Amino acid sequence: MLKLDVKHRVEKFLRKLLPKHRKQVSEKILELCSDPIPPDSECVIGFPYRRTDIGEYRIIYRVESDTLLIPLIGKRNDDDVYKRMKRLER
Repeated sequence: MLKLDVKHRVEKFLRKLLPKHRKQVSEKILELCSDPIPPDSECVIGFPYRRTDIGEYRIIYRVESDTLLIPLIGKRNDDDVYKRMKRLER
């Protein structure tokens, strides 16, 4: 099982979610710790990240040696996730 590294902005985002959605997203994150490349995940073209969806949310993550790094979570149907991801790379 991988160690989990969640960025501060992700913790803030999770705190703002409704309890039901927070639980769904948290469970998906724990599943990623066990299986970091599930069948429903895809590589993000042009970035060293993968993405997976849970409900209406998109989780952006990558695996670094024995750590699951989650720098970003956002609305699935919103391009803002990708705009923020571009800013991460600067």
